[in-house]
Amino acid sequence: MAKPKTDPNYKVIAENRRARYDYAIEDDLECGVMLLGSEVKSLRQGGSNIADSYASVEDGELWLINGYIAPYEQAKTWGHEERRKRKLLVSRKEMARLWNATQRQGMTLVPLVMYFNHKGIVKLKIGIAKGKKTQDKRETEAKRDWNRQKQRLLRHGE
Repeated sequence: MAKPKTDPNYKVIAENRRARYDYAIEDDLECGVMLLGSEVKSLRQGGSNIADSYASVEDGELWLINGYIAPYEQAKTWGHEERRKRKLLVSRKEMARLWNATQRQGMTLVPLVMYFNHKGIVKLKIGIAKGKKTQDKRETEAKRDWNRQKQRLLRHGE
C-alpha cells in the first residue's frame, strides 16, 4: 500500500479481495483516476465497488471499465453515471509497459484497491496479472489451510 494506516487521510474505499484468488499478481502499479465532483463526494461516503471491474489500454489511454460508484443524492441535476468508463492516469513509460503486458504477453489488468492517499487524492492500485487455472486455485487453498493448521499446532504445542 502507499502509506501506513496510521495516516489520518489514508482510507481504503474499495478492495477487490477475489483478485488474488482468481489471478496470479505479477506486478502492481498505482495510478490516478479522473473523477467528477459528485463521484468524489460519493466515494467519501463509501459507495463504490471494483470487484467486477477491469482496466484496459485503448487508443493509447488507460481506462477503468465497469467500476461502480454510487450516485450522490445531493447532486440530482448534475450527477454521474454509475458504471461509466473512467480514465486512469499513468506516465507514458508505464502505459507502454502495460500495453506490452496485455497485448504481447496476454496479461490482464485487475484493480486491487481504490483508496484516498495521504494527500486525500483518489488512487487506484492495478495488478498486472495472469489468470489462475482451477488446479492452481486448489493449490493456493491447500497451502493456506496447511499454514493455518501449522500455526495452530505451534501455538498449542501439540
